[in-house]
Amino acid sequence: MKKFLVLMACLMVCGVSFAQNLYKITGKIVDEKAVPVPFAIVRVLNFPDTSLVKSVSSNQDGLYEINQLKSGNYLLSISVVGYKAKKTERFTLNADLKMSDIDIESLTKQLKEVSISGKKPFIEHQIDKTVLNVENSITATGGTALEVLEKAPGVQIDRQSDQIKLNNKSGVLVMIDGKTNFLSGADVTALLSNMSAEQISTIELITNPSSKYDAAGNAGIINIKLKRNKAYGTNGTVSFNGGQGIMPNSPTDLYRGGVNLNLNHREGKWNIFGNGAMARKSNFNNTYLNRTTLSNGLASYLTQNFDRQNKGVGFQGKLGADYYASEKTVFGVMLDANTVKTKLTNFSNTNISAVQNGATNLTSILQDAFSTSPVGNLTANFNIKHDFDKDGKSLTFDVDYSGFSNEKQENFLANYLNASGNATNQTSLRNTTDAEINVYAAKTDLTLPLSKTMKIETGLKSSYVVTNNDFLSEQFLSGVWQNDFGKSNYFVYKENINAAYANFSKEWKVWQIQLGLRAEHTHSNGNSVTDHKEVDRNYLSLFPTAFLNQKISKNHNIRYSYSRRVDRPNYQQLNPFVFYMDPLAVDQGNPYLKPQFTDNFEVNYSYKQASLSLGYSDTRDMITQISQQNDATRVISVIRQNLGRFQNFSAGIYVPIKIAKWWNLQNNASIYYSKFEDGNLEGAAYSAGKAAVNLYSSSAFTLPQNFSVEINFWLNTPRVSGVERTTVTQYAINAGIQKSMLNKKLKLRLNMDDIFLTNYWAGSLIYQNVNMNVTNRYTSRRANFNISYSFGNQNVKSARSRNTATDDIKNRAGGN
Repeated sequence: MKKFLVLMACLMVCGVSFAQNLYKITGKIVDEKAVPVPFAIVRVLNFPDTSLVKSVSSNQDGLYEINQLKSGNYLLSISVVGYKAKKTERFTLNADLKMSDIDIESLTKQLKEVSISGKKPFIEHQIDKTVLNVENSITATGGTALEVLEKAPGVQIDRQSDQIKLNNKSGVLVMIDGKTNFLSGADVTALLSNMSAEQISTIELITNPSSKYDAAGNAGIINIKLKRNKAYGTNGTVSFNGGQGIMPNSPTDLYRGGVNLNLNHREGKWNIFGNGAMARKSNFNNTYLNRTTLSNGLASYLTQNFDRQNKGVGFQGKLGADYYASEKTVFGVMLDANTVKTKLTNFSNTNISAVQNGATNLTSILQDAFSTSPVGNLTANFNIKHDFDKDGKSLTFDVDYSGFSNEKQENFLANYLNASGNATNQTSLRNTTDAEINVYAAKTDLTLPLSKTMKIETGLKSSYVVTNNDFLSEQFLSGVWQNDFGKSNYFVYKENINAAYANFSKEWKVWQIQLGLRAEHTHSNGNSVTDHKEVDRNYLSLFPTAFLNQKISKNHNIRYSYSRRVDRPNYQQLNPFVFYMDPLAVDQGNPYLKPQFTDNFEVNYSYKQASLSLGYSDTRDMITQISQQNDATRVISVIRQNLGRFQNFSAGIYVPIKIAKWWNLQNNASIYYSKFEDGNLEGAAYSAGKAAVNLYSSSAFTLPQNFSVEINFWLNTPRVSGVERTTVTQYAINAGIQKSMLNKKLKLRLNMDDIFLTNYWAGSLIYQNVNMNVTNRYTSRRANFNISYSFGNQNVKSARSRNTATDDIKNRAGGN
């Protein structure tokens, strides 16, 4: 017993001795102005091997405390987003130690040095995407998001079908801050036409997304990132812009104007951000077309001239907050709302020359049309991100709601005239559209590093969409508005998509590989209640991706990529409504449209900043626009159908040249060959193919006295798309000048788009009994002025990018 007590006493003494050999380090992290820096990561490193012993985070007051440290030689490493990393000198720990305040240098100074030596170019070619630095561009000033995209290499804006094409392919998924405003087709272009370039920070063009992204968008993804600052304190930017369209034979009321405000406040664990914008737009469009019909010996030649002016005022607001609960966990909320009320006035003049048995009869139709269209969109997001102990291991979760509403009122008054100009008939129609779409979605993503060179990403997503579209068409007969039961319709569409994906990546000294697989199960139901037409679909689709990167040397790199993608028909394309445009033209949906699937292959070689790319894509059941003509009634119907196969071959080269310290030149050239094939399109075999060229060149000049100038040029040669052919070369020259003042916080910009008025569209559609030629001119030439002022702490820190749960489905609500 005595020996046991002696042993216990020895153990207690040894334990006390051991406890007395454990020490703590305390201190404070401050910036160069002695302001406390919260959430700085403080690491204790062994000396001399610098292996990690412990790490903690400074609190809201910049204070830190590290306990349970053995005696020895150490150094501290401090890092935090927005500041330069720092290491202390070696010190010996043999008692509790209170360190002197450790000051770390913010990156403000470094950012200023970058801005002095040269700003980012308008176009940056990165390994997996092309980035447009809109906020740095002079020629983007006063423009809209759609006009900025039109200047991007590889992007074409099809003004006839209101489609955005990337590398000569339609089916682009448009995202805003990682999510998509719930629109597609004509409604997407309308939204981007009402979004000011002053709201945009960057635009990303991603032609081959990984399995982590939604599989929608066979041509890839365009992600528009709005301006956001995460500097400490309060900061922001306010800007005013105005512009005037300068077009011949057009209304004088083509001015636009707007104001945009970005505000950010970061203090302690909170970061609150928001922006608001108001913009007034006015655009003019003139379309001239001619076509022929032949029925029972009656040959008709029709010429139609449409003048359309679209005016409207839009409001946009966004409010969000991030709460840094700890160094590892962040909670975020976002609320985004926008509304646009547009008024469209449309005058059309149709002349008909009908010849039968040598006799000619001349008639005409004059139509006045007027419509109002208030559109609203509300999106709410709640998100969580948690970083685990292991570097790079993270878990994110998003839940979203998005609601879209559109109440359109249309009125049409048509007068029928004989050869003498006397009225023979008059029709009065009106349409009322009440559309509502609700989206509910949730997703989670897990990033799991297996080693420093190997990583797994996986995630789940579920979305549910409900659309209600009530369309009422009425005729004014006998002094009373009467329902046109042949056109009025009520359409309900429901869709549930459940998805899962996994990505595996591995790096070696020379090679990098990423393999992914995404599975999406789709259950959709389209129900035309009025016509008793219901289409129910239930299918599972797999979307593999593969990326291989070869680092040949420091300056040489080759990247190989493959992805499979899908474009599901948007809700208006499935809607079997017959939409009246004028007495001789209607637009109709197709509830039996199938989704189109695309296999994309791409090889990219880069040398320093220059690059060369080769691509091939194969699309089956391509969704395309077809025109059917009834020769007896002369009515032409625009419908959507699946075309058997579309193959696209592409090659592109990008070469930046620094001609002088004050002159930077960027050059991009792409060539495409498109081939379309179908064994039975509208009752006959169809085959067509054509090569097309896209050119882009931009010069940036840095001048004395804080002046800078930009001049850019783009060109698209004639091309073919389905059964439609572009017959003219489209091109434009744009130029702008900027003056910076007050330490570059105040910027004045003046620019002009399409200086020589060369950007217009002309094309033909010749297939079966349709023989039509179209010319379309729009407000492409415009002078713009912008003034912006940045205030507060502009030390920008990286913002969390939210790829929310409604990325793919919110791009399919209406339009073409």
